[in-house]
Amino acid sequence: MFLYIDPGTGSMLFTVLIGVIGAAIYSARMFILKLRMKLSRGKAKIEDNKTPFVIFSDNKRYWSVFEPICREMDKRGKDVVYLTASEDDAVFSCGLEHIHPEFIGNGNKMYARLNYLNANIVLSTTPGLDVYQWKRSKSVQYYVHIPHAASEIILYRMFGIDYYDAVLLSGEYQANDIRKLEELRGLAPKELYKIGIPYMDVMAERLKKEGPSPEGERTVLLAPSWGKSAIFSVYGGKIIDVLLKTGYHIVVRPHPQSFTSEKDMIEKLMKEYPESEQLEWNRDTDNFDVLRRSDILISDFSGVIFDFTLVYDKPVIYTDPDFDLSPYDAWWLKQPLWTVSALPRLGCRLTEENMENLRDVIDECIADPKYAQGRAEVKAETWEYYSEGAVRTVDYLLNKYDELTKDEVKKDSK
Repeated sequence: MFLYIDPGTGSMLFTVLIGVIGAAIYSARMFILKLRMKLSRGKAKIEDNKTPFVIFSDNKRYWSVFEPICREMDKRGKDVVYLTASEDDAVFSCGLEHIHPEFIGNGNKMYARLNYLNANIVLSTTPGLDVYQWKRSKSVQYYVHIPHAASEIILYRMFGIDYYDAVLLSGEYQANDIRKLEELRGLAPKELYKIGIPYMDVMAERLKKEGPSPEGERTVLLAPSWGKSAIFSVYGGKIIDVLLKTGYHIVVRPHPQSFTSEKDMIEKLMKEYPESEQLEWNRDTDNFDVLRRSDILISDFSGVIFDFTLVYDKPVIYTDPDFDLSPYDAWWLKQPLWTVSALPRLGCRLTEENMENLRDVIDECIADPKYAQGRAEVKAETWEYYSEGAVRTVDYLLNKYDELTKDEVKKDSK
C-alpha cells in the first residue's frame, strides 16, 4: 500500500527540508571557516572601541547606493567607517572628510573582519547575514539592510534578510511581503521604515541638471540579469541576432555578476558578436550615460528596469517574468510578484512569437502613450518620498543611534 501525503503536508515537509538543508550547509561552512582560521593561526578578536556607524559594501558597484547617504552623513559631521570588499572602490576617492574607507579583502579575511566588528549600527545592502559565512557579531547592536533596487525585496535568495534588525524600504508592498514571511517563519518582526530610494533621487537630480541626451540614431539597450532564467540563458545569441536586424544602434550591458558566474557564456557571446559601429558592449561602473542615451531597454527581472523607466521616463521591453522561484524568498508566499503587475504598465512583453518582429515592437512601445501613465502609477507604488531618500535614511540612523546609546548617555551625565 502506497503512503499518501496531501499537497499541504507535502509543501510543509518540503519547506522543513529546505530549512534543514540550509542549516546543515551553514553549519558545515562555519566549521570549515573556523577550522581555516585555526589552521592559519588567525588572531581575530572583537575590536576594542565601538564604532557608531559602519557601512559594509561587498562590491564597488554599490557605491551608488551608499554615496548619497555618505554625503548626508558627512554634511552633518558624522563619522562613518566604510568597509568595502573592492580595493578600487570609488569611496577611496570621494573626498568626504567624515567617511573613513577601509579595504577588508575577500573570503575568510573579509568574514573574519565582519564577524568581529564592534559597532552600534551596521548598514549594508548585502543579503545573507547570519545565514552562511557572514555572522552577526555579538558586539554589533543593530544591523540595518537597505535594498539596491526598486523592486521586490523577496527576490533575494532564501533567508536573505531574516536576521537583520531593520530594513529600509521604498514601498508599502515590500513591507507587506516581509511581514508575511516573518509570520510564516515565526520570526520576530523587524523594524521597517520607508525612506524612498536615495540613489534614484541622485540619478533624477543629475538628469535634471544635465538634461536628456541629444537626439541621434535610435539606441536599444539590452541589459539582462544573470542566472538560468535570464535573457542570455534563455535565448543565447539569438536575441543579439534579432536586435542587429532592426538596424538600430545596440548596446549590450550584461549584469556584472555574469562576468563572474557566467564567464564562459559571456566571453563566447562577446567573441561571436564583436563590437562594431552598430554594436557596443558596455561595462561602465556608472550606468548614467548609457541609460540616458538609450531610447528603450530590453531586460528580464533586473532592477535596472525600474531605474530606466522611473528616472529616465522611458519604456521597456521585458521577457516573461515567470521563472523558478524555488531559491528565493518569494517561493514561500505563493502569490504573484508585484513586478508581474508592474511590468505590463511599463512596456511590452517579448515572446518567441513577436521576437522576429522586434523592430515593430520597439517602435510601438516607444510611441504608445499609455506607458507614460503606467510609469506614473508604478513610481507612486515603489518610490515613496521622492527626493528625500538620503535625508530620511540619515535621520533614521541618527535617531536609532540615540535610542541605542541613551543608557550610556545617562551614565555619562551622572
